[in-house]
Amino acid sequence: MKPVEYIKQPILKEMELFESKFKETMVSNVPLLNRITHYIVRRKGKQMRPMFVFLVAKMVSGGKFEERTYRGASVIELIHTATLVHDDVVDDSNRRRGFFSLNALWKNKIAVLVGDFLLSKGLLTSIDNDDFDILKLISVAVREMSEGELLQIEKARKLDITEAVYFDIIRQKTATLIAACCGIGAASVGSGKEEIERMRKFGELIGIAFQIKDDLFDYSDEKIGKPTGIDIKEQKMTLPLIYALNNCEPSEKKWLINSVKNHNKNKKRVKEVIKFVKEKGGIEYTTSKMKDYQQQALTILNAYPTSEYKDSLVKMVNYVIEREI
Repeated sequence: MKPVEYIKQPILKEMELFESKFKETMVSNVPLLNRITHYIVRRKGKQMRPMFVFLVAKMVSGGKFEERTYRGASVIELIHTATLVHDDVVDDSNRRRGFFSLNALWKNKIAVLVGDFLLSKGLLTSIDNDDFDILKLISVAVREMSEGELLQIEKARKLDITEAVYFDIIRQKTATLIAACCGIGAASVGSGKEEIERMRKFGELIGIAFQIKDDLFDYSDEKIGKPTGIDIKEQKMTLPLIYALNNCEPSEKKWLINSVKNHNKNKKRVKEVIKFVKEKGGIEYTTSKMKDYQQQALTILNAYPTSEYKDSLVKMVNYVIEREI
């Protein structure tokens, strides 16, 4: 059994029921739209975001579960799917999780409109049920994701990113959605403001650790789903690279910036950059930062009584930094 399947065990029934409920939220009067949304449902990933919603809801409430919890998870999946569809258009990407992307099959205009449809469906799912607390949590996440992406684009042009700005970007780009999942999980079962914020923070910490792990894959020697050096080719300033830049001689720094800026498509040069970053201790430093965020997340969980839901969340935190893809 895969690690994610173990994590899912305490909420297996809820996850199965969620799938049918999620399909219902995407129903439309337009046949083309129904064909496309059917395709989206078929190519679902690990569904880690609904898992966060359900496990947090169960842990903080002592096993309680409400219809609002399903709605919260559906809203997250709708919004998340909308952002992925739009990302594929922006990146001109033809594949997503091994399947053809929507823009590859139905062209950009239809893909953008489907993304808009999913976004509006997500918002209306909350509004129609007066789930305004859930709507606020997800709306903040969407705003921050957009800001994080734009901040990264701006900084990639100049390559002047500091470690503080890097963490700001990944907190907004990646961590904010997982934070919303955990906050929504708590809100859906009637938790107070403090607990919702505590769970939101827990999700943020995991999200940051998750992104740092993704950044480390760029320097991995093993065969994984993502080719090594891809972030360098795309001029993304990740933590190992930032650390190396801050801990080298001025002449080395000049060479490094020139390599990323002007020679990022040269395979030999990219390999030299990876080697240089490793020699400067960028991997060790980044790994220690990732483990620090992992420990902070686990500390939040320690305050809760033992339960199968808490155990699964602990496994989830550990899986995030131990995964191989």
